Amino acid sequence: MNFYAIRAIYLFEMARTWRTLLQSIVSPVISTSLYFVVFGAAIGSRISEINGISYGAFIVPGLVMLSLLTQSISNASFGIYFPKFVGTIYELLSAPVSYLEIVIAYVGAAASKSIILGLIILATAALFVPLQVQHPVWMLLFLVLTAVTFSLFGFIIGIWARSFEQLQLVPLLIITPLTFLGGSFYSIDMLPPFWRTVSLFNPVVYLVSGFRWSFFGVSDVNVGISLGMTLVFLAACLAAVWWIFRTGWRIKV
Repeated sequence: MNFYAIRAIYLFEMARTWRTLLQSIVSPVISTSLYFVVFGAAIGSRISEINGISYGAFIVPGLVMLSLLTQSISNASFGIYFPKFVGTIYELLSAPVSYLEIVIAYVGAAASKSIILGLIILATAALFVPLQVQHPVWMLLFLVLTAVTFSLFGFIIGIWARSFEQLQLVPLLIITPLTFLGGSFYSIDMLPPFWRTVSLFNPVVYLVSGFRWSFFGVSDVNVGISLGMTLVFLAACLAAVWWIFRTGWRIKV
């Protein structure tokens, strides 16, 4: 494996983050802070506790997961789409770099940026509400698995997209609504039985539930099921990426 090639692509992608610091880091942190002001202060004053947890603390894992999902997809999709857009993808494909090394570099950089952002948002949340992490190892595991999985998903979107409009289509119309309806700001146990059953078909429910369990020891879904669903989605994304490079689907378009 050509570690020099992986390192070069990885560092190039990470450098783009520091060049666009306001957009990559500051903007998501400010947006999350506004969520705390609106949901934590305004709505939280009307909702005392959920499952014995203050509402302000309860929404922290959901807010971190919201930023993690959107930023993982955005970073990875733009990272691979931009070379297609400007034509430098041909230089990358003709270089002595394997498809596996390309995926590791781009997805690794996108996941790293998302994890850094998630930890910054977590530190920001601690300024608003008192936080405790009962299972820090599980918290980091869910953080890393989610970042890698959705960075792979974003990588697929970047290959599929033929325009910047398509690049934003899936995150805006599918991922964001699923995240808001995935128990980020509420417990699905608060829903009527029918809608709770419907919510279980939302994959984001399992991510948020497992991540919240690592903080407070309570969850809407068994943590084993949450971890299993995350691994299933990860395997599906890996299979899709393998098929894309095996067939060459839209790579050179």
